[in-house]
Amino acid sequence: MHWTTDQTAPSVGRVVITKTRSPIRSNVGLKALMAVTGILLVLFLILHMLGNLKVFTGETSFDHYAHWLRDIGKPLLPSTWYLWIQRAVLTVAVLAHIGAATVLSMRAHAARPVAYAHRRKVHVNYAARTMRWGGVIILLFVIYHILDLTTGHLNPQGDPSNPYGNVVADFAPERWYVTLFYTLAVVTLGFHLRHGAASAFRSLGQQTPKGERRARTAALVFAVVLCAGYLVVPFAVLTGLVS
Repeated sequence: MHWTTDQTAPSVGRVVITKTRSPIRSNVGLKALMAVTGILLVLFLILHMLGNLKVFTGETSFDHYAHWLRDIGKPLLPSTWYLWIQRAVLTVAVLAHIGAATVLSMRAHAARPVAYAHRRKVHVNYAARTMRWGGVIILLFVIYHILDLTTGHLNPQGDPSNPYGNVVADFAPERWYVTLFYTLAVVTLGFHLRHGAASAFRSLGQQTPKGERRARTAALVFAVVLCAGYLVVPFAVLTGLVS
């Protein structure tokens, strides 16, 4: 809170109280929060994708990897504590990311309450137009994914001692609708990442047309590679390559 004295008063200075917004609540601070949480979530997505690909090394290897995750930090941490700490951090990151995006969107809307009579046409790609609904789809998928392959409540096998079997049972041919939902969520995530990565490059100071094209290309390649890495597993099970 900032105190100032009004020097225009004729005799006695008038004290004026001006509220100063916290840096983290400013637009710059919220964009920085989105960037930090976004990077954290992207790093997790990359590591999670690489872990998923171990399903192609066979049941024994994949199950060993899954059980190893539960024992990270031992003996300093009890079994599965690392996973729960990770889940807590990711949950906070997701909520902070969504919260910052919502506040920025509301402020942008409030800054222009009345539409211009003649607005210049602005090119807005599909990813940018669907960021909001894409976020909702991704959030719903994360909730389903946790109940499916983490807690096992929605998995047809749900055996914590056999993660490989859970994956195979989850994407079995007769459960094609699960693979369809998984594909929709991953493709939506790809659009989200493409737009987010391109925006991140712009926020870091990239303004030239040539650099903009390079940033968009890099964001597109990254999104495609990540989506392919996630989708190859369910489709391998669906087609019988992994069984």
